[in-house]
Amino acid sequence: MRRRKQCYSGVGGQAVLEGIMMKNKNKYAVAVRKEDGEIAVETGTYDGVLGDSKVMKIPFIRGFFTFIDSLVLGMRALNKSAEYYDDEEETKDDSKNQLSAIFTTVFAIAIALVIFVGIPYFVADAMKIWVRNTSLLALLEGILRIVLFIGYVAGISLMKDIKRVYMYHGAEHKCINCIERGLELNVENVSKCSREHKRCGTSFMLYVMLISVVLFFFIRVDALWLRLALRILLIPVVAGISYEWIRFAGSHDGVVSRAMSYLGLKLQGLTTREPDKDMMEVAIAAVEAVFDWKAFQQQNEL
Repeated sequence: MRRRKQCYSGVGGQAVLEGIMMKNKNKYAVAVRKEDGEIAVETGTYDGVLGDSKVMKIPFIRGFFTFIDSLVLGMRALNKSAEYYDDEEETKDDSKNQLSAIFTTVFAIAIALVIFVGIPYFVADAMKIWVRNTSLLALLEGILRIVLFIGYVAGISLMKDIKRVYMYHGAEHKCINCIERGLELNVENVSKCSREHKRCGTSFMLYVMLISVVLFFFIRVDALWLRLALRILLIPVVAGISYEWIRFAGSHDGVVSRAMSYLGLKLQGLTTREPDKDMMEVAIAAVEAVFDWKAFQQQNEL
């Protein structure tokens, strides 16, 4: 497909259970392919944990809160999509569902910290018996963190249900690429577009790993507990830097931005799959529920 000028739309999304969530500013839509084949679309608003606070305009600080917002909204959208496949009795108690969602999110974050922070740290610390160079130990810890992350992404991609999620993930990217390239939003055009996108959450997580390697390479303290504590306490800093990296790369279309996005786009080869026609229709429905793509393309003369 011939490369065309690309404009930043600000639309983002996430794959959910048999569907897609798309977000534009504070409005979001969850589109799900129901068991009877129909597409259900529900819209809502989410202002974020800080709303329109001035903090959300401060570079390197806004990134952490944006990350929290993506977790909260992502879990909300995932629960909404699951309602179409749960038994009726299981979806009646909203307060119970919300409590379960909070517990699941907290538990998932705790597990992620153990796997991607704790394990690399303690393995590297144990290697001090053989490796005396602290710089090399810091580098080995970072490499192990990245290997674990890529291994995790590759491992879950083998699961049947996750494969379908990754297909919806691909449909999400292809839809956004379609409107940002100035093409009419239909299945034929969406199918021609790339399933890689520079503003993807997968890319964000990869750069969190890479930037943490660089940051912790230069931050040295002697106390074991303090080294571990710093790796957790500095997560907002790492997230803030990673967010600005992704934000710049995703809103520009030049040689520099493409170079900045290269590794993230390559990793998306694992987290996206080519979607089928039905999935692309769901993605289109989600986009159109929150975004006037025709006005956007006219405004930017795409």
